[in-house]
Amino acid sequence: MFSYRYRGSFLVILGLTLSLCGFQAEAQKTSHTELSIGLYTIRAEIAATPAARTQGLMYRQFLPDDDGMLFVFEDKAFHCFWMRNTRIPLSIAFIADDGKIVNIEDMQAMTETNHCPHQAIRYALEMNRGWFAKKGIGPNHRVVGLPK
Repeated sequence: MFSYRYRGSFLVILGLTLSLCGFQAEAQKTSHTELSIGLYTIRAEIAATPAARTQGLMYRQFLPDDDGMLFVFEDKAFHCFWMRNTRIPLSIAFIADDGKIVNIEDMQAMTETNHCPHQAIRYALEMNRGWFAKKGIGPNHRVVGLPK
């Protein structure tokens, strides 16, 4: 049984711990958007900040079939990707400003090989490896619903 002196300290520590958990949960909240490519709908987590783009899908164990991560860049450029600390094999579609897919690359998990677009892009969409091929999606298909 706690004495009154220890009970007060315990309650203060408990309150601080719960507050920090709340801040951490808030920081981990992510925004999502719905994209479509032809007949297919994608629930995409948005990575629009430098920190979110750097983290990407690192350390994840699983990605649902029609979920992905949309990388949004401020400037159009040759943004390259690698798979350091990414445990899920992925395919990446590099997407131009107008929503057209420029090229698609398959990426092996836990590698540091660079995967780059064939032209400057503002968007990239990562999905489970093979998702685009299974759906018959390739270059020149248009992604609808991209944030501006």
